[in-house]
Amino acid sequence: MYLGLDLGTSGVKALLIDPDQRVVASATGDLDVSRPRPGWSEQAPADWIAATETAIGKLQRSHGRELAAVRGIGLSGQMHGATVLGEDDRPLRPCILWNDTRSHEQAAQLDADPRFRRITGNIVFPGFTAPKIAWMRDNEPDLFARLRKVLLPKDYLRLWLSGGHFSEMSDAAGTSWLDVENRSWSGDLLAATSLSEENMPALVEGTQPAGALRPDLARQWGMAEGVVIAGGAGDNAASACGMGAVRPGQAFVSLGTSGVLFAANDSYLPNPESAVHTFCHALPGAWHQMGVILSATDSLNWLSGVTGRSAGELTAELGDDLKAPGSVTFLPYLSGERTPHNDAAIRGAYAGLGHESDRTSLTRAVLEGVAFALRDNLEALKAAGTRLERVTAIGGGSRSRYWQKAIATALGIAVDIPADGDFGAAFGAARLGLIAAEGADPLSVCTAPATAATVKPDTALAGAFEEAYQRYRALYPAIRGTM
Repeated sequence: MYLGLDLGTSGVKALLIDPDQRVVASATGDLDVSRPRPGWSEQAPADWIAATETAIGKLQRSHGRELAAVRGIGLSGQMHGATVLGEDDRPLRPCILWNDTRSHEQAAQLDADPRFRRITGNIVFPGFTAPKIAWMRDNEPDLFARLRKVLLPKDYLRLWLSGGHFSEMSDAAGTSWLDVENRSWSGDLLAATSLSEENMPALVEGTQPAGALRPDLARQWGMAEGVVIAGGAGDNAASACGMGAVRPGQAFVSLGTSGVLFAANDSYLPNPESAVHTFCHALPGAWHQMGVILSATDSLNWLSGVTGRSAGELTAELGDDLKAPGSVTFLPYLSGERTPHNDAAIRGAYAGLGHESDRTSLTRAVLEGVAFALRDNLEALKAAGTRLERVTAIGGGSRSRYWQKAIATALGIAVDIPADGDFGAAFGAARLGLIAAEGADPLSVCTAPATAATVKPDTALAGAFEEAYQRYRALYPAIRGTM
């Protein structure tokens, strides 16, 4: 058996697979996000441990025999979080999360240093790790003086599980400290934030072993001692391993808290001016490009909170038949935006509201706004040299057939729906655990699931969606200076 642990923003998921990669069981432990100030987003690392213990405890009670047979563990996690440890490996403060924008001034300062884009192949976004540490240096100097290690969220879990300081290439690529082409820490970039390689974890590939389960935890969970822990992956690269998006041209669109348009590459193809992320993949000798929007299902969840209707109820009111966009346009910039704008200050907006605007028109506008934001990502990927003919849909939002049709029509490409199953980040992490434990061939393990259905663009509505997309594009510059 093999165990995948995915540390997300809203919870930790533990998933067991057997040697044939069939999902045996899964369980979750919930997490909350603290937002002490506007634009801030934090979590206590102790809560990650508690949520992991909850999830594994559920598996132990329901599938204790299978858990005892685990030979490899893979880790996946939310990217970019700054988990700052002191001399005793204790966190000095809550982790500053990926969707925290407090460090936008420090990000701009670092991005103005041409070494960052040249070495990392990426813009220094406020959500990345390096500017958060620069913010801490500028605003919390006493805590910064006690800093000994900086870990990414899943790698803090690894420290607890194994006692070792390790990270891997796909997650490290989102820090703004990694030489992404050469897959190593950059001493120059670390020095720009008053750090050195001594403050960083050792680097491995996602498919390589990176520690072993501590004996006390093995006894607690009824597992064998020495269970291998794989390097693992950042959440998007892990999802790609779960979806089999590991070869050039394979791509997926993820509708989770954030939205991602992800394309695998077999070479390093940076184009930071497009605001596309160019990162290492979890597999050796592989890279990927992705566009990221910060509020995908988060936009629908926001509307759910406002209307008092669940996200499922809101989308159900639309039915399955796609309609032409109405007069209402929604900009999904609730937490600022990454691709293509790199704007931490911008906020969301409705435009075109009228007396006739009812709840369903607001819901449609949200779904269309997210689809148009993904179209922005598609255009950015094209500018970075990647052209896509089809994508596979994953994430909670992909369960809405209406949303799938809106995305296919807005992007003008086919959207494949995988057969029933769990192919997300936890599954990808479990696959990486299998590879590390057994020395298996990554490409043989990370295969794509069967396609249950394909949603094609609605050609009859293509013109209406293009017109609505151009209205959407015109709104950002119109409101940018008003925030």
